[in-house]
Amino acid sequence: MKNFKIFFLTTIFVFIFHTKSFSQDVPGSFADLAERLMPSVVNISTTTTITTQSNPFPFQFPPGSPFEDMFKEFGTPQERKSAALGSGFIIDEKGIVVTNNHVIQDAEDIIIRVNGDKEFKAKVIGSDPLSDIAILQLDTKEKFIPVKFGDSDKARIGDWVIAIGNPFGLGGTVTSGIISARNRSIGLSRYEDYIQTDASINSGNSGGPLFDMNGDVIGINTAILGRSGSIGIGFSIPSNSAKLVIDQLIEFGETKRGWLGVRIQDVTQEIADVEKLDEPRGALVASVAKNSPSEKGGVKAGDIILEFDGQKIQEMKQLPMIVAKTKVGKKVIVKIWRNKKEITKTITLGRLETSEDFKIAEKSTAPKELGVEKLKITVRELTKEDIKSRNLPNQVSGLVITKINNDSPLLNSVEVNSIILEAQKKKIRNINDLNQVVSQVLNSNQKTILLVIYDSKNQRRYIGIKLD
Repeated sequence: MKNFKIFFLTTIFVFIFHTKSFSQDVPGSFADLAERLMPSVVNISTTTTITTQSNPFPFQFPPGSPFEDMFKEFGTPQERKSAALGSGFIIDEKGIVVTNNHVIQDAEDIIIRVNGDKEFKAKVIGSDPLSDIAILQLDTKEKFIPVKFGDSDKARIGDWVIAIGNPFGLGGTVTSGIISARNRSIGLSRYEDYIQTDASINSGNSGGPLFDMNGDVIGINTAILGRSGSIGIGFSIPSNSAKLVIDQLIEFGETKRGWLGVRIQDVTQEIADVEKLDEPRGALVASVAKNSPSEKGGVKAGDIILEFDGQKIQEMKQLPMIVAKTKVGKKVIVKIWRNKKEITKTITLGRLETSEDFKIAEKSTAPKELGVEKLKITVRELTKEDIKSRNLPNQVSGLVITKINNDSPLLNSVEVNSIILEAQKKKIRNINDLNQVVSQVLNSNQKTILLVIYDSKNQRRYIGIKLD
């Protein structure tokens, strides 16, 4: 009986101890942490000139009419100023600010508000569209309170985090949540291993920091899932990935990524079976660029890259990120599966940004962007590269939305990177098609436009928009 009592009391003690320890892990308040970090988070506003094509006539020619082509050249390009909002954070007392590239891209004027009241002009030190990171310098001699980066690799699913930013122009907004997932890929860029969080992130939060409970930056808030604002699924660039880019942009004003020179794809179970590989792993080489480091190192189409510079490749998406982080000019050991056996190759890495295939890709994926004045959006025509990368039907045509203004009627209904396929049940091939339909709607009594789009997840949707 005595032993039973001792066991019982010990059990109760352990239970109470663990309960108490667990309760200490749950923050009672984020107030002290928020107060300390707020002076380092900034609000960013930008001004951009948008070119639109105006119709000089008080009427529209029917689609397909010979007069449509005859008179379209008389349209006079018009310019207007477009404003946008974003967030950022200070990483150096001299006023160096980190934000997203899409926040400041093509901006003519950048104004940064610090601590809610002081405003400063800023210039771009360097930007990188591939990682969606930009570095700004405040035009002032004042000293600022910087934040420091944490180790995002140590962040675990379930850890508490807070986001601070400028959603919808509401500067100094603090939200909290947990890390919901790691290593997410959502199809926005070449290099993706996003941290997913349920901390509320909305339009204007882009470029702002995601903090751990030590007050260290473990992510840069970049994207959300959902058409109408936060639904508890937001994505942040991990600090360990971002810091490599940030350091290069500060030092060189540009990035210097390693380059292998291969096109790769996933290794499926079927491919693993045929190649007698123990499990689906690695990256299958679909093609090798001419005169690339891989070609010079003896890599061939059909090879499966299992290991790069001592790091095992379990999934195809890992390889581009690992290669990009590796120093240009470094000799690396690459383990390859070829002819049902493992072999080793030594490859000297090139630089991605100066490679020929990168230049071709950049040239082909930079179509002209134009503003749709009456919708307050910026669009570009859909390219073959878009169709291929997003796995769309070959015959599809449309306009990719690249920017949505804060006063746009589409703001809460459509996302950036959505593709406008139809308007009022008419196929949209170019910006003239869209402008024509919009004008017809505005001249009608209904003033509601029906759009058919592919959203950012390539799901076909019908969207009704009121244009009054």
